[in-house]
Amino acid sequence: MLGGAIGDALGWPIEFLSLEQIRTRYGAAGITGFLPGPVPEAPQQITDDTQMTLFTAEGLLRCPPGADAAPVLRRAYLRWWDTQRQDRPGPDADGWLAGHRFLYAMRSPGNACMTGLRRQADGYQPALEFGEPGPVNPKSKGCGTVMRSAPFGLAGFGPDRAFHSAMRCAQLTHGHPTAYLAAGAFALIIDAVLAGADLPIAVRDTIARLATMPASAETVTALTSALAIAHLGDPTPERLQLIGAGWTAEECLAIAVYCALHTYRTADIRAGLLLSVNHSGDSDSTGAVAGNLIGAAHGLNALPMDWVAVVEGRDELFQVADDLVLNFFYNDRTTLADRYPLDTVLGD
Repeated sequence: MLGGAIGDALGWPIEFLSLEQIRTRYGAAGITGFLPGPVPEAPQQITDDTQMTLFTAEGLLRCPPGADAAPVLRRAYLRWWDTQRQDRPGPDADGWLAGHRFLYAMRSPGNACMTGLRRQADGYQPALEFGEPGPVNPKSKGCGTVMRSAPFGLAGFGPDRAFHSAMRCAQLTHGHPTAYLAAGAFALIIDAVLAGADLPIAVRDTIARLATMPASAETVTALTSALAIAHLGDPTPERLQLIGAGWTAEECLAIAVYCALHTYRTADIRAGLLLSVNHSGDSDSTGAVAGNLIGAAHGLNALPMDWVAVVEGRDELFQVADDLVLNFFYNDRTTLADRYPLDTVLGD
């Protein structure tokens, strides 16, 4: 959770710049750390990527045991959608998370997420059969599915549940099969890494599983390319950009894997995070997804503490991460009931 927020905050100021523009402004190495924010001494800003990841985790924490996660996650994402239409929490904010002012910042949220949730606000649109376009934004394969899906892999669900839950909930906003298959693949990789698999093996196993599914060719090709390009030599932004720009789900996931493979080989966490944002593309989303994966693979103590200390929402990210562990690994809700009342309204 913290790794994703760091990558998000590193990439946000350069999200819409080309690599040439980044190097012109900041030097041949691109950015080498957090850039000064608009307010001196203020935390480093996170974006919708980390906001939605927090609400994904909250939705899972509010899901009754054994219940279908998708209707509950719909309501969680609608709580996030409300934050993008208000400037501060109201007196009737639904739950602990929605009461935090920093989550109401609107920082270029994805169009498909916003329009998809507008559809969901009109009534629950359930997922369709995997391999077919979903009912909401059926042509959209933007990275808004991948950038919010780490908690499905962090909850200790096991591979099948992590994979399928992430795909079902991705269809709440993005109906293109590549969009939801990439989200499922991301959850599957994180679940495998947390279970002890080495990252390259987790990626290869995920590719093998995807290859058996309909409509998976784009995601399989992107992940296979990430593995192949990682073997070309030391990583560079130019090599990274052979994978793509990260605006689409499969490219965002593959870029994150490429950067995480670099940290797997070198244990250079700073270099991996900086690689994930210094390119011509969706730098905050690729940074967020790479940070989620790097954090899962290496643990909190490996993250640069000077970066952890200044990221926006740090304390809340710690709290939500701890709560995921208490709820899903220790089955202990005794301290969680006030923060996460179970959502028993499973559809409208």
